[in-house]
Amino acid sequence: MRGPRNLEVWKMGIVNYLEAHKLQDKLVSARKVNKIPDTILSLQHPPTYTLGKRRTDHNLLIPESDLKSIGAELCYTLRGGDITFHGPHQAILYPIVSLRDIGLGARSYVEKLESTMIELASLYGVKAKPGEAGETGVWVGERKIGAIGVKISYAVTSHGLAFNIDPDLNYFKHIVPCGIANKGVTSLRKETNSVLPAEEIIQEQLISCFARQFGYSSVSWKENASVLLSDDCEIE
Repeated sequence: MRGPRNLEVWKMGIVNYLEAHKLQDKLVSARKVNKIPDTILSLQHPPTYTLGKRRTDHNLLIPESDLKSIGAELCYTLRGGDITFHGPHQAILYPIVSLRDIGLGARSYVEKLESTMIELASLYGVKAKPGEAGETGVWVGERKIGAIGVKISYAVTSHGLAFNIDPDLNYFKHIVPCGIANKGVTSLRKETNSVLPAEEIIQEQLISCFARQFGYSSVSWKENASVLLSDDCEIE
């Protein structure tokens, strides 16, 4: 029987995508050698389109040179999945966890990420569901409310999920979201009649859902994120 497991959560605020990418690499290296426990980065990004390792540039529907005019940038990454958008009013979780320690394979891990977002949506009376075959993520009818793109290196995860609280959905018009044509994108704000609390509370609820889905016995909250982002920071 597995013993109690703690999840360490860093509340980061708004972080540039490439800075968060660099930080994840640092944390993954530390997690592989057990310098840190399972860890989540909870954050938001400025408007950013990201492409996965399949490099499906054709799913960006406007010239890259035009991105600056809409206040966005394009970043390349080695996560799985297709093109997606990250921006303000989106709850993003980047779990740095050892699948070996929690006894999960890659498919089961992704399914639990889906269940995490489905559970959060249900708190607001929104009935979400996993996608059909080849449609990773979480959907409300034919509209996507949560995206997933993960990287797994020697059983340690990075990247993760993005749940739409109330982002500017116009940004999604410039891409084929996750490479799936003819389906829409939605948000918690659009799908619920409930009055939404502050976004920080929704992000904390999302983390609580994650902890329940993955069986963590406790959650430790960390708030001095500037320490992590410092180039001089050594992970202990």
